[in-house]
Amino acid sequence: MEKHINTPLTKDKVINLEAGDYVYITGIIYSARDAAHKRMFEELISGKDLPFSIKDNIIYYMGPSPARNGQIIGSAGPTTSSRMDRYTPELLDLGLSGMVGKGTRGSEVIASMIKNKAVYFAATGGAGALLSKCIKESRVIAYDELGTEAIHELYVEKFPVIVAIDSKGKNLYE
Repeated sequence: MEKHINTPLTKDKVINLEAGDYVYITGIIYSARDAAHKRMFEELISGKDLPFSIKDNIIYYMGPSPARNGQIIGSAGPTTSSRMDRYTPELLDLGLSGMVGKGTRGSEVIASMIKNKAVYFAATGGAGALLSKCIKESRVIAYDELGTEAIHELYVEKFPVIVAIDSKGKNLYE
């Protein structure tokens, strides 16, 4: 089924998404890859606040390439999500409600998704140039020194994803 959603991604929206749904996201999402996840996890352990509110938000596992002249962002394709699995349950417990990436997720992440009513979206790998056209605004909001792995706040319009794992644990990868 095709669905259009606007962020924030509240639990009411999450529970209405089912594995296999084609979803078009409009609104604010955040990009964060391995280095940013490690830094956020370290900050949580040391009692610091995260650089943005996780609650009802979506993290896109993406590190953009530099923008060319006249572009907002360079290629913006997904990275392998399992590399973030060790940090994900903690973020889900804080209210993260959606993740976008590619590939499977571990059993602990799926269990935490069910517990916290969250969803995992798959974006098409290899289509970063096309996906970047849905990104209308981009700004670094944290960890600028990490370069392309800095956290970006992105405004997206009709960003195409598929629900790969829904909040009930139904998993397209299985």
